[in-house]
Amino acid sequence: MLVQAYILVQTNVGQAATVAEAIREIPGVTLAEDVTGPYDVIVRAEAPNVDELGQLVVAKVQQVSGITRTVTCPVVHI
Repeated sequence: MLVQAYILVQTNVGQAATVAEAIREIPGVTLAEDVTGPYDVIVRAEAPNVDELGQLVVAKVQQVSGITRTVTCPVVHI
């Protein structure tokens, strides 16, 4: 079973669309939409395990130019 998460992204002013477009190209990202509200982009991502999900967030998503902050919310099945 894949580990899934939503990643809430804040960007520099005016860069949400560019950031979302760049994030969509990252393997493991299944959705990246620019939105309004306290976050600028919401991402859905998946990986084989928690460690690889962490690597995806830290080594790939957070390296996209224009991102100022991320919050990762793992999906749980209760």
